[in-house]
Amino acid sequence: MTQPRNRRKEQVGVVVSDRMQKTRVVRVETQRRHPLYRKTVRHSKKFKAHDELNASRVGDVVLMTETRPLSKEKRWRIVRVLEHRTMPATVPGGEAESGA
Repeated sequence: MTQPRNRRKEQVGVVVSDRMQKTRVVRVETQRRHPLYRKTVRHSKKFKAHDELNASRVGDVVLMTETRPLSKEKRWRIVRVLEHRTMPATVPGGEAESGA
């Protein structure tokens, strides 16, 4: 069985910013074990990804694939939107006010 030579990396992440034209900021979370304490630790990294059709919005889960450099920071391309979601609304200035 022959393996493909240059299999491109793929990652699934959540769109955290859609303020640029044809560019999305996507957060990818990974889980690793701490080397000493053996507790599972979550790591997140943000990538800039190209979205030709401006199809994704903030909160959407997307599939990205590695591509040639498209700009100074863009090395990923959004292949498809896996799930449409909306991010929870945040209140400017911190916590929501309570009546007490």
